[in-house]
Amino acid sequence: MATAAASPLFSLSSISASLPSPTRLPTSLSLHAVPPRARLSVSLPFASPVGGYGTWAVTSTPLAGRLRRRGLEVVCEATTGRRPDSVKKRERQNDKHRIRNHARKAEMRTRMKKVLRALEKLRRKADAQPEDIIEIEKMISEAYKAIDKTVKVGAMHRNTGNHRKSRLARRKKAIEILRGWYVPNAEPVAAT
Repeated sequence: MATAAASPLFSLSSISASLPSPTRLPTSLSLHAVPPRARLSVSLPFASPVGGYGTWAVTSTPLAGRLRRRGLEVVCEATTGRRPDSVKKRERQNDKHRIRNHARKAEMRTRMKKVLRALEKLRRKADAQPEDIIEIEKMISEAYKAIDKTVKVGAMHRNTGNHRKSRLARRKKAIEILRGWYVPNAEPVAAT
């Protein structure tokens, strides 16, 4: 399968050489496939010296007939460096959301660390009482709330949130088992 060494259908340099020079050159080029009945054309937006934007159009060459018979035509469109206002707005929104999400995640991590530190302190405490776990349960509740908020706004996946809540619960249960306040697989005592 030999590749043809023929020149391309059209090039940006050949088109721009045949047209009046704009004050601002196009900065991007995009190709689109269009239905076969559409005319092969090149559209080049430009900034006019007076202000505003215009478009250059170039019609197809004889090679376009072959492309049309195959059911595919190429439309070449060059755009200027100006970005639409929607892109700028989306960037502003992304920045605002990134800052807000970072704050939520930081609060969640802080609350988790407080719980883990309190559990570690309780584990090392020699004369720990079952009442000591009540304060830690309140802290765990606050950590759960922070995790759920972070998941709700989409800053973290719900599986990650569930994993983190599970980690806190497992650590708490390990301390309770270590202290003898909780016995796993214990038969419930029937009240008489």
